[in-house]
Amino acid sequence: MTSTSIVKAEGETSVSDVNTQQLSTQAQSNIIDITISAAGDCTLGYDVNFGYINSFNDEFFKQNKDYTYFFKNVKDIFSKDDLTIVNFEGTLTNETKMANKKFRFKGLPEFTNILKAGSIEAVNLANNHTYDYLVKGYKDTINYLGKSGIIYFGREHRRIVEIKGIKVGLLGYEGWSNTKALRNRIKSDIKYLKSKGAKLVIVSFHWGEERKYFANAIQKGLARFTIDSGADLILGHHPHVIQGIENYKGKMIIYSLGNFCFGGNKNPQDKDTFIFKQTFKFKDGKLIDNKNYEIIPCSVSSVTNRNNYQPTPLKDKDAKRVLDRIKSYSR
Repeated sequence: MTSTSIVKAEGETSVSDVNTQQLSTQAQSNIIDITISAAGDCTLGYDVNFGYINSFNDEFFKQNKDYTYFFKNVKDIFSKDDLTIVNFEGTLTNETKMANKKFRFKGLPEFTNILKAGSIEAVNLANNHTYDYLVKGYKDTINYLGKSGIIYFGREHRRIVEIKGIKVGLLGYEGWSNTKALRNRIKSDIKYLKSKGAKLVIVSFHWGEERKYFANAIQKGLARFTIDSGADLILGHHPHVIQGIENYKGKMIIYSLGNFCFGGNKNPQDKDTFIFKQTFKFKDGKLIDNKNYEIIPCSVSSVTNRNNYQPTPLKDKDAKRVLDRIKSYSR
């Protein structure tokens, strides 16, 4: 992001209030461009049952605790936008009591420095690993993120970020089923953020089926309903592989961004991923154009024989291969 100024304007968010954080002190001019970058699942840590050798934490210490290592190859992309968003899949805690489930991810509290070093400003917390270390782990995570200045949103946290004088709303949900209750909540939350002045609303969904390359009916139904309810961009994740992109009524739906900096798998078979960038143009505070977007093909690792947790842009034939895959899944 181009500005490093983050100022809390209100108290902690809850279901009934909203926290506005200011990412730029630039005075609002007649025409303003806001560029958003988004990437997929980021697990800064590992599952203790997977073993420590070659884990995310092992790599961290092999790199002499270099916080810049993990996002080094994409930092140049993220530092040039106005807001970078990822799905934060896991916890940051010293808690040892864990949920009774198959996969449980935990990272060190200091890993917030990895996000900051990578110019990642905002993380979604609405996913199936939020409570891997129970309520204590969740509370610790939001505490450490908040103290570091990382914007967290999703679940009960409805967020407004002010960028160049424009208020941007952030919402996140687990979208396992297209229920009336969830639709009502989405519609109500978007209406609420707009009542607080949000001119752009971005919604992050954790949904879909793992290792499925095509979005299912639930994903499509929820995404289109959310845009019909006033959202401007949908960011999807959970399948751990990439899925297609849909232009619905002039608004972009990214069904799955795939993995990104993912400590949940030491060597995923499918390492393809991408960064989605979109620029929104405002005139006199009103959104007038959103047609400028870019897909940046990446690998979750800078090496092919394992996951070294260092997402890296792809070039030439590999980049074309990923773009062709996305086009295929988008038909």
